[in-house]
Amino acid sequence: MASSDSRPGSDAPRDSRVSLVERGQQSARRDGRDGAQLDPRDAHLEHDRGGRLRLNPPRRGMIDESEAQQLSEDRARLQRNGVGSSLSAPSRTERPAKNAERPQVRPKAEGWTQQTTSEGRPLLQFKQPRVAQPKTHLADLTLQERQAKVAELGFPAFRAKQLSTHYFVHHTSDPERMTDLPADTRQQLVEEMMPPLLTEVRRLTTDNGDTIKFLWRLFDGALVESVLMRYPGRVTLCVSSQAGCGMNCPFCATGQNGLTRNMSTAEIVEQVVRANQVIAEGGLGGLRKDGGHNAERVTNIVFMGMGEPLANYKRVIASVRRMVDPAPEGLGMSARHITVSTVGLVPAINKLADEGIPVTFALSLHAPDDELRDELIPVNSRWKADEAIDAAYNYYRSTGRRVSIEYALIKDMNDHPWRADLLAKKLNARGRGWVHVNPIPLNPTPGSIWTASEPDVTDEFIDRLEAAGIPTTLRDTRGKEIDGACGQLAAEGDDESSPQTPAERGEPDDATHHSTEGAPLV
Repeated sequence: MASSDSRPGSDAPRDSRVSLVERGQQSARRDGRDGAQLDPRDAHLEHDRGGRLRLNPPRRGMIDESEAQQLSEDRARLQRNGVGSSLSAPSRTERPAKNAERPQVRPKAEGWTQQTTSEGRPLLQFKQPRVAQPKTHLADLTLQERQAKVAELGFPAFRAKQLSTHYFVHHTSDPERMTDLPADTRQQLVEEMMPPLLTEVRRLTTDNGDTIKFLWRLFDGALVESVLMRYPGRVTLCVSSQAGCGMNCPFCATGQNGLTRNMSTAEIVEQVVRANQVIAEGGLGGLRKDGGHNAERVTNIVFMGMGEPLANYKRVIASVRRMVDPAPEGLGMSARHITVSTVGLVPAINKLADEGIPVTFALSLHAPDDELRDELIPVNSRWKADEAIDAAYNYYRSTGRRVSIEYALIKDMNDHPWRADLLAKKLNARGRGWVHVNPIPLNPTPGSIWTASEPDVTDEFIDRLEAAGIPTTLRDTRGKEIDGACGQLAAEGDDESSPQTPAERGEPDDATHHSTEGAPLV
């Protein structure tokens, strides 16, 4: 399984490292390029080999000056938690050369059998099976379509706007709270326009109440998850877009049984509305102080939960439009605070660039070379790494929005120095200032091939990117005590008697143990 890693790596002195990065940033500012990116203060949420969703706030990297204070706070917090090794790591010239040649571990599924075609290739599912869909909800419809449906039911069209206000502004589907509607028609209107979408099965809370992971049951029994996180000045929600997944990555148990079905537009939006209800009730670290549409609520969305968002393109885009439509037509959120992630569905990326919605785009790359990425990300057999990077660059050129490249560092699999050099070369070949790289550290997992890179290997990988002028932010895990990873609760969903909080499990609120189960993220 192991072979010598003999690819060349640059051993140039690092004295000019900072100036190179600064010149790249200054050049971007002079050119007036948009410095927007996946906010380093938001958690990055991706799948691990157990199908679970890791929560990863930033640890270090080159970021905009306006975020320097937040970075300093992150460093202090992480150092208190004992994960600040690379914050003061020596430069590459000061390190021993032990990373020059290391083995090459090949990706493979552990504990389950990857579905394959008759030719032995990993099976990909781009279309959902023919299954029942939930009843139409007002969040599936535009305001005009809601008005038409209300009129078909025999009610005045303006009732649609009243219902929309209750749902998108007050975040309620309770007819008893809709006192501006006639008492004898409230129930019927709600039953027809707001059928039930999500049933809460379980809720896990950690980080002193600032992180909540939800398990939801859909109308047909399918299970999905979302994660709500409070950060200074913002509240981020990770949403799922599919039940199951058809991308069949070897480290992700979410897709072990393939794609169950796409979630509807309303089911995606309902995750946000239900999260806002929890915030209003004080469930995320206390009660909000004011009411109305200016009260505290979800400010940032990341499509990094269960499923491949761009494989459910139509409904994901419709849900984004509901999120950004002004209240009461929608949630009135900023498109720039919404991040859509993909493993590399190139036609859909190009289509997204033409939508006219300036969302943040994140490409889960994880390997710059096709030899490895073909095994790590099976969709690479359709669209190669360079095609995915080209599509990401096209998104930047079309929207002016800086792109985020997600790169989970996996020990002896994709963390070799030459891969950092190749990644930087490919990104810089398309221009400067258009991209930001997020290396993602995994939890240490003894005995598994899906485990964390060594700290000095991680540092060298980042050093090489920064030396090439690539803005880079390393992130660290948050919410370990609830194993904040997409798919785990879904796998355990039938056991509703399981303890819901660290305290109920006999653990402190800020438990510090690491999961010993799978850790890779995509």
